[in-house]
Amino acid sequence: MKKIALHWQIIIGMIFGVLYGITASYFDWVDFTNNYIKPWGVIFINLLKLIAIPLVLASLIKGVSSLSDISKLSRIGGKTISIYLLSTIIAVSFGLFLVNIIEPGKSFSEEKRIELKSQYAAKAGEKINSANNVKDSGPLQFIVDIVPSNFIQATGNNKNMLQVIFFAILFGIAMVMLPKEKTSVVKAFFDGVNDIILQIVDLIMLTAPYGVFALLGGLVVDFGGSVELFQALGIYSLSVVIGLLLMIMVVYPLILKSFTKLKYFDFFKGIGPAQMLAFSTSSSAATLPVTMERCEDHLGVSEEVSSFVLPLGATINMDGTSLYQAVAAVFIAQAFGYDLDLSQQLTIVLTSTLASIGAAAVPGAGMVMLVIVLSSIGIDPEGIALIFAVDRLLDMLRTVVNVTGDATVASVVAATEGQLKDVTDKELMS
Repeated sequence: MKKIALHWQIIIGMIFGVLYGITASYFDWVDFTNNYIKPWGVIFINLLKLIAIPLVLASLIKGVSSLSDISKLSRIGGKTISIYLLSTIIAVSFGLFLVNIIEPGKSFSEEKRIELKSQYAAKAGEKINSANNVKDSGPLQFIVDIVPSNFIQATGNNKNMLQVIFFAILFGIAMVMLPKEKTSVVKAFFDGVNDIILQIVDLIMLTAPYGVFALLGGLVVDFGGSVELFQALGIYSLSVVIGLLLMIMVVYPLILKSFTKLKYFDFFKGIGPAQMLAFSTSSSAATLPVTMERCEDHLGVSEEVSSFVLPLGATINMDGTSLYQAVAAVFIAQAFGYDLDLSQQLTIVLTSTLASIGAAAVPGAGMVMLVIVLSSIGIDPEGIALIFAVDRLLDMLRTVVNVTGDATVASVVAATEGQLKDVTDKELMS
């Protein structure tokens, strides 16, 4: 019997998860779901997060140490950051264009506004406090945070991914600068660790359909009583979704066509499982091991490029998050009756781009950065309470865009470096 491709297995798991969630909501199986179904989804996410840092560390050290010329690293790094910044600016601009055309905030009733502010006041307060801590840190704090004072502590939290990347690059550069006979044992060690972790990724992915089922089943049950709120925020959600779809279906294909020979349909087949996991987990960091595996084995991106571009992208490249921040900021301003001028909207472009760099690759981080964006244009940050009801679902969708953007940039950088090999149809679909 022919084995079902992984992305189809994940899709089946998602469908059954949604169906179960609807059934559980109807029959009021909330406690059963929370106690016996949802934990398996949490375990699945934890497994992915478990190997994220070891994978980044081992693969990046392996990739950098294999370089014969350090200048090659700076060239790859320059291309990566430039394309990431460009795609982020495009995403924010798309978001602003759509929200100004559709104007979802102007259809928002005063009654519904008060209801949502009251219902989500506590959550809004938490995000505002987190954002205030970020703002109080100073403009260069994100650079300070890149350099760890303790490597062991840095590896203890996935939020510190940039610190791990910094150490791995520094370690790899030092290995290149030393004679090969002094580093051969160390290089062989990290090569072996990298292979072992990739094997662990394969083992974890065997459980992906079941993990996705548990995640979505629990999510649908959590959303069970929010139908009215979803309807009230439908136009806003539609604005965000249209923008995200434009990134996936227009912007990324154009970028791929301009710099690579990779057909976007083939790209989609190759990266599909990572997109499904991004949707299920709402976390670029949790999806990172799968994104790396799919790019290397199914898109033909060299390990040298993927080990640098993808971990960096999971940390600083948040196209979906940036687009959402632009739409949400203007939506909240419209809901409160503010008309933003050109300078304020340009401020959104700048602030959203910079905020995306500092946004952690975990669920809900975009909401914290949105507070900073709102503050930059003089809008009451408590306005984020208006969008909490649909944020989780939109977070799932924008994470798909984040991951797709990372894979697109990795493919482009690999192609421009002559490190994008052709793959077979079997490799694409497996």
